[in-house]
Amino acid sequence: MSSTAGRMTPQQLCRAIREDIIRGSYLPGQRLTEEALAEHHGVSRVPVREALRTLEAEGFASSRPYAGVFVAALTEEEAADLLEIRARLEPLCASRAALRRTPEQLGRLKELTALGQDAVQAGRLDELARLNSRFHEVLAEASGSTLLAQLIMQLSWKIAWVYSVELPRRAGDSWNEHEEICAALEARDPERAAAVVASHIAHATSAYRFRKDSEGGVRQAGSGSRAS
Repeated sequence: MSSTAGRMTPQQLCRAIREDIIRGSYLPGQRLTEEALAEHHGVSRVPVREALRTLEAEGFASSRPYAGVFVAALTEEEAADLLEIRARLEPLCASRAALRRTPEQLGRLKELTALGQDAVQAGRLDELARLNSRFHEVLAEASGSTLLAQLIMQLSWKIAWVYSVELPRRAGDSWNEHEEICAALEARDPERAAAVVASHIAHATSAYRFRKDSEGGVRQAGSGSRAS
């Protein structure tokens, strides 16, 4: 049972289950039962039911008539769409953030970058998915656009799923690129910020496609994300 038993909000519960799916604690096609999830997290079945409906709407789960709710499988076509959408949206987000970010947001981005680099050096790769998603969420918030931030936040969860078996060799490079993004934002240089983020996404996409090709065939999202 979770140590936060009885204290989780429906939103926190949804995030916890989503992160478990992204990490691969629940695999594509695995059934998600209200009873098991409620017992694991120490909550009633009502918030679990609400969380599963949200995860269905987000595409992380799917229901089957008379069978229950199951972890969804991310197809190669869906992954390609997500990568292309990300490549178009995040440079715009970074460009706006360079002009609109607050000192507090910049400080948080630097802090997350330092935490990510420490985790890489210490070999704590299981921490990187959460840190990476949070970095891109704060970057989106710094754009000053509520709509753009919402889109990027939802996208970051799916991107973490796409990169769910990221190559360890990519992790160090990725967090060095996060440092470059911070530098562009600190300089309030929108063109540089957009270019660095575009390059960052291109490198991550290349690593993903290289891994996919080397594995031979379609890969379904499953286990713990490393970096992106």
